[in-house]
Amino acid sequence: MIEFQDASVVAPGTTVRILEPTTLTLAERRVAIIGANGSGKSTLARLINGLVLPSTGSVTVDGRDTRRDAAAVRRSVGFLFTDPSAQLIMPTAAEDVALSLRRTVKGKGERASAALAALESIGLGDKGSVSVHALSGGQRQLLALAGVLAVGPSIIVADEPTTLLDLRWRAHVDALLAGLDQQVIEVTHDLDAASRADRVIVMESGSVAFDGKPRAAVAAYRRLMAGT
Repeated sequence: MIEFQDASVVAPGTTVRILEPTTLTLAERRVAIIGANGSGKSTLARLINGLVLPSTGSVTVDGRDTRRDAAAVRRSVGFLFTDPSAQLIMPTAAEDVALSLRRTVKGKGERASAALAALESIGLGDKGSVSVHALSGGQRQLLALAGVLAVGPSIIVADEPTTLLDLRWRAHVDALLAGLDQQVIEVTHDLDAASRADRVIVMESGSVAFDGKPRAAVAAYRRLMAGT
């Protein structure tokens, strides 16, 4: 359960509000957030795991406040960035997943085994010793997802995870996200992907412009973009 209570965000060092006071409860298994660039959708998503903290109000995840219980929230909320390079650090695929496991799996050998198992589960079982830089864009996004999933979060927040991918890899990553047991909150420009969610939130000028079922939400978004 994710709860926003009058949560707003002001740009650091300014009085510019980039997210208006927002109250939401997100309990659905699949929630899509859509909107134009600069509409506030990524800010809304980043509030969920404390990458952004509310200037006013609060955000809680399963009752834990993102400001007061930041470490606990981040253990339960995995975050997938648009560009996997933002979260891939180690030289090889297996080493990168093992790095994610350093707090939960103490033994080096156990971490290596768990990392390989995580790669296998996501279709990268033969890429453990491959340089991260030698992987395709789609494979790097899968690797980033493997690292997130390896620590067992209950919620995945994906911020435009397929924007940089070609059509084939976009469909592959979409299918993987759709098949996860975790609650998934996805920021996306892909209206087909949004249409498969349980609930869609449309952001416009830092506010929730529409919140409801996918078909109605996508129609509302199209009207906004058309200026009607």
